[in-house]
Amino acid sequence: MEELLIGWLREYGYIVLFFWSILEGEMGLIMAGIFSHMGDMSLPISIAVGGFGGFIGDQIYFYIGRFNKRYIHNKLRSQRRKFAIAHLLLKKYGWPVIFVQRYMYGMRTVIPMAIGLTQYSSRQFAIINFISAIFWASITIIPAYYYGAEILNILRWVKGHWFFAIPMIGLLVWGIIYNMNRLEKNLLEKRRERQTI
Repeated sequence: MEELLIGWLREYGYIVLFFWSILEGEMGLIMAGIFSHMGDMSLPISIAVGGFGGFIGDQIYFYIGRFNKRYIHNKLRSQRRKFAIAHLLLKKYGWPVIFVQRYMYGMRTVIPMAIGLTQYSSRQFAIINFISAIFWASITIIPAYYYGAEILNILRWVKGHWFFAIPMIGLLVWGIIYNMNRLEKNLLEKRRERQTI
């Protein structure tokens, strides 16, 4: 099964990378960096395809916010806090939020949709989003390309010692989620304090 998956990635790597970048991204970009290191993919093409996929994904979310208010209102019920934080961040920091939202766990889809709900220029969003997407693809793929051998050694170790690796990965993911939730709560508390003054 593992060999079949690797075979598919080698044969259809750029197509997989493009759609993976639309939906999520980082793991696909890291895999593209490793495959480029091994000579199965081209580094510049991987960056271009990954960046373009990320750009298309965020454009889709932006236009969902702009033209599908009913979907957003349904989404707001379950993601109310994240939308409030997205508006806060946009109001406080402006366009740099578009640039950094790719690195904010749990906010990548919410921020473009929240920006789409505002009167923010679609042209300006597209320009910043495109630059951000290429930068995001570059800073993820290039280190994976240069440290491909080391990453492959780590993956071999994880495969052989999964009973240690799974709890470590779980702890890392929990730490990221916990810290993001704390950050969100702090932002909302500061907003409430400002409103009561």
